[in-house]
Amino acid sequence: MQNTRPGYAARFDAPGYLPPVPLPAVNGSLGGRFCAYLLDILFIFGFSILLWMAIAFIGLVTFGLGWTLFAVLPASGILYSAITVGGDRQSTIGMRMMGLRVVAPESGRRVDMITAAVHALLFYVAISTFLLWFVDMMFGLVRGDRRLGHDLLLGLAVVRAG
Repeated sequence: MQNTRPGYAARFDAPGYLPPVPLPAVNGSLGGRFCAYLLDILFIFGFSILLWMAIAFIGLVTFGLGWTLFAVLPASGILYSAITVGGDRQSTIGMRMMGLRVVAPESGRRVDMITAAVHALLFYVAISTFLLWFVDMMFGLVRGDRRLGHDLLLGLAVVRAG
């Protein structure tokens, strides 16, 4: 159904369209995110070992040709985040243990795998440099909704799952 007022663009109101989640309802926890990240480091290490064994086996079967896949191994943390955050539960295993999930607060929709991978990539870029990490953390400390800089860039929020 189209509602138009003179001088304004057409407004789209359709049944089943989710209204935006009000930002005061979006609340996160920096302490929970930190603990979830520490847990995820262990899970990423295990995922990397499994990935390494799979690539080694593929390399043996393909007479060494598959060993070129070892170039993917440094991106195992990004793959882990893309698979878990982009999945049905919208959270990494560490986030699930801490009761957190990733949402898009403006649309209320779940995060797709590409956005989850870019979110993880921006996080790892920020954490690799002290100045970027400091600026990223200051966003979370100053804002009431505890969204970090890379969350704001992608329009995401880490909220309590409950």
